[in-house]
Amino acid sequence: MGKKRKRRDDEAEGDDERTTSGRMKKKAYEKALKALSVELVKLQEWVKHSGHRIVVIFEGRDAAGKGGAIKAISQSMSARVCRVVALTAPSEREKTQWYFQRYAPHLPSAGEIVLFDRSWYNRAGVERVMGFCTDDEYQEFLRSCPEFGCMLVRSGIKVVKYWFSVSDEEQEKRFQARLDDPTKHWKLSPMDLESRSRWVEYSRAKDEMFSHTDIKQAPWYVVEADDKRAARLNLIAHLLSLVAYQDIAREKIELPRRQKEGSYVRPPMTDQTFVPRKY
Repeated sequence: MGKKRKRRDDEAEGDDERTTSGRMKKKAYEKALKALSVELVKLQEWVKHSGHRIVVIFEGRDAAGKGGAIKAISQSMSARVCRVVALTAPSEREKTQWYFQRYAPHLPSAGEIVLFDRSWYNRAGVERVMGFCTDDEYQEFLRSCPEFGCMLVRSGIKVVKYWFSVSDEEQEKRFQARLDDPTKHWKLSPMDLESRSRWVEYSRAKDEMFSHTDIKQAPWYVVEADDKRAARLNLIAHLLSLVAYQDIAREKIELPRRQKEGSYVRPPMTDQTFVPRKY
């Protein structure tokens, strides 16, 4: 109860936009997100109209806020235009394929935006640290990944890569919060738990990956993510700034008159099965 009360106190105090701890308040966040969501819809309509293709990659520490940022982007957009891709571990068959092969089918067609919740960069992170790939496979990835990125860009795909950076103190708080919340237990996978004991190894792996794959055609953008709300807004604003989209003019929508029931007779209520009212 004490912790919950402290959070409420933090939310109430401070200035209009920030809590006493410097975090963004929910009301200010929702107001800013609403304005940015309007721009995201404009981006969506422009992508659909122009046939552009956009790939946005989300990587970073466990519990860094990737999923929340993806949801903040996708919730106001059409699933037919903006797709979220979050692949599970590769199958035995996929393990025998060219490494990038399992990701290629998910790349966007004309008029699509694809958000990758982790991507092929897993090889330089989780797979490297956990020993899921050999040294030869890892070295080949470092050689071929920059060229793969250039190939995507040359094909006309806009590639945007974000790395979510979170302090070890903040990550610890979020792990503890997941332990306390039964609706978030599923977020504590064995890989998440193992990452806690390999913090330094993951840091080194990330630095090595950046040194090989932070290319000018598709650079890495680091998102400071200790403040989740501010991080989401900063990312969305930055993403919008990278695309020279235009507001596509649309005809004014007028709702047609609803057809009158006329001779239509509704079936008896007793002939239908309804969901019980428990609330």
